[in-house]
Amino acid sequence: MRVLNYRIFLRRESEGGYTVTVPSLPGCVTYGDTLDNAVLMAKEAIELYIETLDSHGEDIPLEDNIFETTVAVESNA
Repeated sequence: MRVLNYRIFLRRESEGGYTVTVPSLPGCVTYGDTLDNAVLMAKEAIELYIETLDSHGEDIPLEDNIFETTVAVESNA
């Protein structure tokens, strides 16, 4: 069994909880009431997404060649 790593983005919602998106897996979105729950839900959503791709014989996107950084810019807004 191979371990795959995916970046997730967690956005705090004004009504509470966190929405999670997985950039490398289009449409893979979930929600959790707490940070810990959101991460757990993301893991489950990713596993189901990959399982579905595999069952349909589709390629599984990998993040092996993705590099990420943060860029700071000045703004007068």
